[in-house]
Amino acid sequence: MNYITSILGLATLAISMFSCRHSNGKADGYGNFEATEITISAENSGKLMQFDIREGETLEKNQFIGYVDTIPLALQREQLEVSKAVIKSKSKGVLSQITVLNAKLKTANTTKNRIQNLMRDRAATQKQLDDVLGDMDIIKSQIRSIEVQNAPVVNELKSIDVQLKQIENKIEKSKLINPINGTVLTKYAEPNEITGFGKPLYKIADLRRMQLRVYLSETQLASVKIGQEVSVKIDASDTMKSYKGTIGWIASEAEFTPKIIQTKDERVALVFAAKVEVVNDGSLKIGMPAEMWIHKSKTK
Repeated sequence: MNYITSILGLATLAISMFSCRHSNGKADGYGNFEATEITISAENSGKLMQFDIREGETLEKNQFIGYVDTIPLALQREQLEVSKAVIKSKSKGVLSQITVLNAKLKTANTTKNRIQNLMRDRAATQKQLDDVLGDMDIIKSQIRSIEVQNAPVVNELKSIDVQLKQIENKIEKSKLINPINGTVLTKYAEPNEITGFGKPLYKIADLRRMQLRVYLSETQLASVKIGQEVSVKIDASDTMKSYKGTIGWIASEAEFTPKIIQTKDERVALVFAAKVEVVNDGSLKIGMPAEMWIHKSKTK
């Protein structure tokens, strides 16, 4: 009888300890890991001559990963440079006429000064001065006329320069340069495929720091703030693996609890979304579930 009583007592104590541990061991928040995913698209149209990436590969910022065929753009640039050379030769002929007229204007101005000096000594007449001034006006008029005729040529040269800059910009954008440090999540294209402007090439995310999106009740808001350290736990083989986390963002407006992580009764509750920043040691993956534990302040 004493043996049975002892067994019942131990069983009761074990059940009591388990219940106590379970009731006090509830996490303060549950959610899934996510990362900022960026879809990189083509900035030029053409054939993918080189595209050297693999899914799961880690890329560095500004790393060259391939290029789009630039031969059509190079031919356009060559054609524009030939057109520019032809127009420049025409413009040189016009400018040479202006040079000749400017020389005549300079000579006429020298003659005008000489006549004015002679008129002080009464060795020249007003008519001589008027004739020189008239010649100067005619030369100036001729210069203005040629400049007006040359204006379209100048504008055409400027237009070609703009087109050349556009071609150079397109050639530069034909190079595929990775914009951020991160891991390739999905690859959408392969070498030798024809791509177009805005067509997705691959998706990348920086997995060195992950964000755990959790949902807090109104009563929990008083115990958390941005920058606060918390604990994040994930399922491991034998026990829970723990990470240090930092509250990086708390929503300013409440929303209904998402269906995917809450029971039916809790779906109607209003909660506030929050993101916990966690340094990834390589074990954390996008979509992986985790728990958040708020560090309770110790009372003296």
